[in-house]
Amino acid sequence: MSKMWSSAANAVRSAVFDGAIIAVGGFGLSGNPTDLIQALRDSGAKDLTIVSNNMGVDGKGLGILLENKQVKKVLASYVGENKLFAQQYLDGELEVEFVPQGTLAERMRAGGAGIPAFFTKTGVGTPIAEGKPLEIFEGETYVMERGIVADIALVHAHTADREGNLIYRHTARNFNPMVATCGRVTIVEAEVILDEGTYVDPNIIVTPGIFVQRLVQSTLPEKEIEQRTVRSRDEVGGK
Repeated sequence: MSKMWSSAANAVRSAVFDGAIIAVGGFGLSGNPTDLIQALRDSGAKDLTIVSNNMGVDGKGLGILLENKQVKKVLASYVGENKLFAQQYLDGELEVEFVPQGTLAERMRAGGAGIPAFFTKTGVGTPIAEGKPLEIFEGETYVMERGIVADIALVHAHTADREGNLIYRHTARNFNPMVATCGRVTIVEAEVILDEGTYVDPNIIVTPGIFVQRLVQSTLPEKEIEQRTVRSRDEVGGK
């Protein structure tokens, strides 16, 4: 059965439901599955739990879901670029679970690998470890973290073949490979989709197609930059 879908809207709308746990790739605005996020917003699904490194910025990335009041809970590592996020959290409209960045990556990887839990030193002795089981290994204290399995995973890839084998481009790779493995239904938008009968070189596949259920062509919207910092020509010697 073909994994190709006609549009992001169709691929997302038929999979999402109120209260779904949704893992989303990206780091800042780099590697965001922009089309899929917009389709999620347009679906109107509410009370969502979003698992992502961050929640975008105001009006961009996952920030558009906050604007639409669709998010109930967030698991994230960094949210400092989004004022609306902070306001909704302070107003009690948003439940937040902060997760150290490496722990978040490993929780998604573990979920995708069928590992229900693991132990890490990260967070021991901090609020991160409160209420979680602790164990001592070789004289060191570790905290138990649960693997994450999402109902839906939204992923941005650079190149895909029709079997869903994926490769990513530079830093846009970021969390996308871990997100791709941890979804019960993984939906991918790709900038380049190879013709039928043409496949990604097996030696460079990052995400095997077994993890991918749905694939759509990215519309290649303008790639946003969170903070553009530049210097004048005079400062760099007029070059």
